[in-house]
Amino acid sequence: MSQKETVEVGKKVPNFTLEASNGKKASLSDYLGKKLVIYFYPKDMTPGCTAESCDFRDFNGQFGQKNTEVIGISPDDLASHEQFIGEHKLPFLLLSDTDHEVSELFGVWKERTWDGKTFMGIERSTFLLDEEGKLAKEWRQVSVDGHVKEVLAAI
Repeated sequence: MSQKETVEVGKKVPNFTLEASNGKKASLSDYLGKKLVIYFYPKDMTPGCTAESCDFRDFNGQFGQKNTEVIGISPDDLASHEQFIGEHKLPFLLLSDTDHEVSELFGVWKERTWDGKTFMGIERSTFLLDEEGKLAKEWRQVSVDGHVKEVLAAI
């Protein structure tokens, strides 16, 4: 049995394509030439994910000044993403990873426990890619408080 490929700091991240909240498909290769922050979050409209997404929204201009794009990825469908973006005025794309293929590539699709129940889901994590699509830095098991400022400081 062959082991699934996963990302590694210092190595180029394999290209992927997912449905995006703008109704188009977004590929990793679309972002070459810019730095890219990819944040994986468990679910639209939940308190922690809303706080994290709004933090990325509030600092989006500062990321832009550093030639950096931000995208969010969760297993939610596009309808959920549209509602989430609309309610919180998110200025960046949210990608839908309903089959968790990209989440598995980044090693963030994990067994989780919540309220005494065990299930598979996203472990909140953020990844910074350089202009060539190489993984420059990763933050796993993210705590929302102060996280976005930490990512911005790393750029």
